[in-house]
Amino acid sequence: MDGRARLSCRMAVKDVAGKAVTTVEGLSPEERDAFADAFVLKGGVQCGFCTPGIVMKAASILQKNPDPTRQEICDGLNGNLCRCTGYKKVLDSVECAAEALRLHRPVVFPEGTGAVGTRHPKYTAREAVLGERVFVGDMVEPGMVFGALRFSDHPRARVLKVDVSEALQVDGVLAVLTAGDIPGIRVNGMIYRDWPVMVLEGEETRCIGDVLATVAAVTEEAAHAAAALVRVAYEVLEPVTDIFEALEPGAPQLTDHGNVLSVTEVRLGDAEGAMRTAAHVTRQRYTTQRIEHAFLEPEAALAVPWTKDGEAGVKIFDGGQGGYEDRRQIAELLGLPERLVNVVLVQNGGAFGGKEDLMGQHHAAMLCLVTGRPVMVRFDRKTSLRTHAKRHPIVMDYEVGCDAGGHLVALVAHMHSDSGAYARVGMKVIERAVAHSAGAYAIPNVHVKGTAVITNNASCGAMRGFGANQACFGIESSVDELCALGGFDRWQFRWDNALTEGKATATGQVLTSGVGVRACLEALKDRFQAAKFAGIAAGIKNTGIGCGMPDSGKAKLEILAGGRVVLHHGWCEMGQGAHNMALQTLVTETGIDPACIEVRVETDAETWCGMTTASRGTSLVGNSVREAARGLKADLAAGRTLADLVGREYRGEWVCDWTTKVGAQPPEGRAIVTHYSYGYAAQMVELDDTGRITRVTAAHDAGKIMNPTLFEGQIEGSLHMGLGYAVTEDFPYRDGWPVSWKMADLGILRTRDMPELDVIGVEVADAHGPYGAKGVGEIGLVPTAPAVANALRQFDGVRRTSLPLREMGLLGKKNKA
Repeated sequence: MDGRARLSCRMAVKDVAGKAVTTVEGLSPEERDAFADAFVLKGGVQCGFCTPGIVMKAASILQKNPDPTRQEICDGLNGNLCRCTGYKKVLDSVECAAEALRLHRPVVFPEGTGAVGTRHPKYTAREAVLGERVFVGDMVEPGMVFGALRFSDHPRARVLKVDVSEALQVDGVLAVLTAGDIPGIRVNGMIYRDWPVMVLEGEETRCIGDVLATVAAVTEEAAHAAAALVRVAYEVLEPVTDIFEALEPGAPQLTDHGNVLSVTEVRLGDAEGAMRTAAHVTRQRYTTQRIEHAFLEPEAALAVPWTKDGEAGVKIFDGGQGGYEDRRQIAELLGLPERLVNVVLVQNGGAFGGKEDLMGQHHAAMLCLVTGRPVMVRFDRKTSLRTHAKRHPIVMDYEVGCDAGGHLVALVAHMHSDSGAYARVGMKVIERAVAHSAGAYAIPNVHVKGTAVITNNASCGAMRGFGANQACFGIESSVDELCALGGFDRWQFRWDNALTEGKATATGQVLTSGVGVRACLEALKDRFQAAKFAGIAAGIKNTGIGCGMPDSGKAKLEILAGGRVVLHHGWCEMGQGAHNMALQTLVTETGIDPACIEVRVETDAETWCGMTTASRGTSLVGNSVREAARGLKADLAAGRTLADLVGREYRGEWVCDWTTKVGAQPPEGRAIVTHYSYGYAAQMVELDDTGRITRVTAAHDAGKIMNPTLFEGQIEGSLHMGLGYAVTEDFPYRDGWPVSWKMADLGILRTRDMPELDVIGVEVADAHGPYGAKGVGEIGLVPTAPAVANALRQFDGVRRTSLPLREMGLLGKKNKA
């Protein structure tokens, strides 16, 4: 603005009056091409929501200094947040663009087929860099109106009266709905139906994210003004906010079944007996914090009137993580058959698990049916923070023992998670934490119990790692303490106790193939042993939901005129590369030019897959596309061309229905298989002589690296999130309310905070993944926090037991030149 780079997200529209404003559209054609091509080539774009802003800041840097050092670029971008990339590839991209502009030559892409294993450009990445890819909140429909929500004023209160009379008088208001206006099922939930779409008079609110009314109006301002005028009378009640107080006799009971959401327990051998005879035992309580996903695009949904076979329904443009789950719940709410609800998944601006639940989609759909108009519901940052689930804080009491030779013999642990107000997927998170309680190690005697507790705090749910992060902090810290007690080499101890084929996880699942823990440790051995101050941690993370629930995915290929192929699948693209996995698999199977392939995700195509979660997209979309491609491949091999096949459809499906529930004995004759696959990792964190983190090296077993650029980007972004989780990130609550609503207070790391990142790809083929591939979206940050804590233990001899570490000087400015 007026020649100076400004953050538009922190400016009011009135502040730009009379100013000269330049956005990415105003760059010269040479600049646009240089930045777009550089960010695509180097992988500096993932979800893409933040990228145009980063480009404009980079352009400002280069206009002042055409040949900046890497440190100068780093310093200049410090005000721009990115939650996906870890910044390394962003810096690479700006350096590449600077060189192209300085030398007045184009960015050159290497030749490639687009097949699996190549660095094929990310799908629609160029459009994202240039701000041309539309997010849901950007959409406009003729006659579109706006929705707004009226939230509870108290985390716990009985609702006595909801009065909408004043709200209805606001000019431009078309409808004000309360719980009694819901035509179908009022209470929703992905797994356990306990979350009211709106709270009825006479019911208790359970958190500040509870909705009491929803408004439709011709302008967004009118909708919010009317929502604020919905008057509510309450009987205010004392909130229950401490998990251990919630479990006390006499505590207020927040649900009909008490304050315990779920209990998961696993037993192998005689853990207590083996612990009594162990040569070395460590006992410690470890605690982890609640954190916010902090995706940069707040939630938004657009619902439009839609007909199918002459019947009235609704189409929802949705940035969530599960189109088919959203369709099911919205149809139930509206009292419609699912075929009259069509959910189109639009590429979103980051999610990390935080967009699994319904947020505004169902409210937009309901208002659309009532008004007969397209309805946009979009959240501001405060509303986003108020409503979606957070990462679970977990208190973990760990007791781990080994023999005199350094072999793990027993694990006894009890975990208590704060699941907040509603179930969401809290029972599954504690289940995963228990299942991963032994980490990447074979321990013959295990007794672990996990209790998920209901409180009046924010609901907690899915977030990248899904309970494995917390468990890894507990087990890896304990392993390091055993090494100190017994004088064992920290690398060798991990190698000796690592899971291998034929050994069992904490659930009793005997692994049969594709176990990459030792390969990851081997990749770090020389670096670790040469480092002065370094911490190391290994990690394991399931692929697929498993635990007795089926995993399945479908794909459909549609042949259109002009040599075009539409690839339909059901997975959410949130920056992780789901569209690339599908496209590159199809190219590998058929040899079709990638430029001829369009990827679409909408439920009307009936490519059901469930939620985009659990690092299962790569295996399920890859396998289903391979199945769909069989028929097309055969037709092409028989000499038919795409022109000959116009109008044909090819479908594929891959199903895993053989997993078993955690802690349960399978039917006779069946083995315990809690998950069909796992990802593995080992990470090391190096400190300098002042105790500052200088480098993180991450070795990750991806089975088969489908796209090296996207693989590296996923791990680098995970390391950014993992370091934040370890050191700075927190989203504390007090009396059922956030201590701060500010994004700046979340502790998200910026460019100058990041150490050097080295990613090492390891390929130990998986029996079930396409071409042997494994998902890496979650495993990337599982070992990071304990690796940091273990590095500090080596530096000063102090064991840190609580996250975040909040250590001054641990992260900070360094020379990146």
